[in-house]
Parts: sequence; C-alpha cells; structure tokens
Amino acid sequence: MAQNTALARVDDDVIEPEMSSHSPSGLADDGDHIMTRDGVRCAGAHLIVDVYGGNRLDEIEHIEETLRRCVEVAGATLLHIHLHHFDENFGVSGVAVLAESHISIHSWPEHNYAALDIFMCGDTQPENCVAVLREAFRPDRIAVNEFLRGRDL
Repeated sequence: MAQNTALARVDDDVIEPEMSSHSPSGLADDGDHIMTRDGVRCAGAHLIVDVYGGNRLDEIEHIEETLRRCVEVAGATLLHIHLHHFDENFGVSGVAVLAESHISIHSWPEHNYAALDIFMCGDTQPENCVAVLREAFRPDRIAVNEFLRGRDL
C-alpha cells in the first residue's frame, strides 16, 4: 500500500478513511489553508470514491442535490456546479467547484457505478461526504481511498 494512504476497513464491503485521528480543525495556524491530518501537514485530503450497485445515478437533479449536501456536511464553500448528461447511457459527469478545491463525479448508470473525487483543503472534513453518498445512492458497497496531497508542506 502506498505510504500516503490511510485506510481503515470497516467491514468486508466498505472501506472508509480513518476519521478518528485527524484534527477536527484541519486548518494550519498560519491561515494558509494547509490541512493537518493524521499528524501530517498537507495541502489537502483527496478521497477517491467508488460507488458500486448504486441507484439514481442518472438523475441529474438528484446528483446536484447530493453534491450540495456533500459541500454542506464537509464545511466547504460552493462556488459553482456544472453537470452534464450523456445521451448514450444517461450517465452524468460533472464537478462542484469549491473554494477549497472540488468534488467530481462520473456515473455509469447502466452498470450501477459511479466514480467520485473529493479533494478539499483547509478547515474541511471531506470524509463526511461518504455518509451522504451512501444515503443518496443506496449502493451495495462503497470503496474509499484517501491520499494526503502535498505531504509535509
């Protein structure tokens, strides 16, 4: 496993980032939006999320509402959302642009699968998005990998 990956296995079907060992404040003392996570100063936490067996992955309004809820529970600042529907499979691709970075999604509803990237810096808690995704898409399983970007800044 890569050195910059912090994973905790919850059960056989779900992998989530370890949430108990990072600072709830996340923001560095000097106000530069550097995050401290698991005792490591970094530019931000990047969650790679795979949703398997998900529902409503072709409903653009539902996906937009879900991204807005993710932004809210993570304590981030929404700047813009752009989502696009693909005609051939009704999948959705798009991004929520944040002051603290972004959340992107690409869905394959014909396979009940979606890939999301959740990257945030500063005083945010991107791991809170996982529960929102679970509730919104009711997947069979979710896999989450966390990467600390810009380690030891």
